[in-house]
Amino acid sequence: MSHSCIPGPGRRGQLPGWIRGWAGATLLCVIVTACGRNDSAGGKGTGRADTVRPVRTAAAIEQVMEYTVAVIGTLAAQDEATLSVKVAGRIQTVAVDLGSNVKKGQLIARVEPQDYELQLRQAEALLAQARARLGLPLEGSDDRIDLDQASTVKEARARLDEARKNRERIESLTQQGVLSESEREAANALYEVAANRYRDALEEVNNRRAQLAQRRVEVEIARKQLDDTAIHAPFDGAIQERRASPGEYLTTGTPVVTIVRTDPLRLRVEAAERESAAIRTGQKIRIRVEGDETPHMGTVSRVSPAINQQNRMLVVEADIKGDGSLRPGSFVRAEIIIRDDHQSLSVPAEAIVTFAGIEKVFVVENGKAVEKPVNTGRRGTNWVEVVTGIRVGEIVVINPGNLQTGEAVKIEVPSVGTAAATNGS
Repeated sequence: MSHSCIPGPGRRGQLPGWIRGWAGATLLCVIVTACGRNDSAGGKGTGRADTVRPVRTAAAIEQVMEYTVAVIGTLAAQDEATLSVKVAGRIQTVAVDLGSNVKKGQLIARVEPQDYELQLRQAEALLAQARARLGLPLEGSDDRIDLDQASTVKEARARLDEARKNRERIESLTQQGVLSESEREAANALYEVAANRYRDALEEVNNRRAQLAQRRVEVEIARKQLDDTAIHAPFDGAIQERRASPGEYLTTGTPVVTIVRTDPLRLRVEAAERESAAIRTGQKIRIRVEGDETPHMGTVSRVSPAINQQNRMLVVEADIKGDGSLRPGSFVRAEIIIRDDHQSLSVPAEAIVTFAGIEKVFVVENGKAVEKPVNTGRRGTNWVEVVTGIRVGEIVVINPGNLQTGEAVKIEVPSVGTAAATNGS
């Protein structure tokens, strides 16, 4: 009787149930895993390779830009003066207050003038007295006088002529032997006395003339002191500070108000030494003050002849037209326009991506995005100057977002330049 080695369908040829269940489950997992891998491979090969990202682009172009030097500084008044009283007295009135606009020559304040009016009248009386002593009318502005026409001089002159004639007569009679030598000597002595009196008369008249000149000066001084009781504005401006009030007694030199000239304003800035060589008088300067982004234009008026040795900065001053919105003391950010015809490469501001302090753009090459680091310069409202990193004509992606290098892209709209959005800051 023969026997087969292959297990038959009977009980002795069957495997245990738990072995059969484990083998089935394992086979199913292998099949599912293999199918999953095939599906994943198929998706990678067909899905991502076929995905193309639409992007908006613009061309990097050259455009005319301003070449500027950025500086900071402070606005100051063109002129500032503290007005003080020139004569002592009690303040009668103050015609201005803080912020008042004044014109040149306008009355600012006045000291009570009564005391100085009396002093002027006294000086005028003494002047009239001095004129009377010289035989001049009491009032008048012509103080010239002929010395020989002065009364004292005329009297002394007459006595001198009489003494001369008497001496000559006695001299003749003495030579004839009619009169003695002693009488001739007496005549000579009388002549000398008359001559001395004539010289004294001339000196007296000259002294009176000097006194008249002195009285004239005293009148002018008294009149000037009376005029100085009124304080007038030395230039057009505004009152920055008021320091006195009516009723106060002020000594000579006491401040009353401070006045500033606000048109034009004086801008004082400092430029770095490396940029100082390009700065010249006559160049335009654009300024912006804190809290107001409206640009104001001015002209460089003064440039220091030397670099400050402490901070290696060049002091530059400019005149800025005052329009009421600018105030002395304001902090200012400014740009000195060195050239306004400089050609530079620019791209839209939205094309610049900044990460960890590094700036970059994405350009389109052969249908794919390529990341390129760039160095930027000046910036406008919608453009950025690119100093290095790309060339003219390269197509940059606007708002690249999370775009990656090598990712396939499709230009959604035709490429446009940045010229229409540039020129300006």
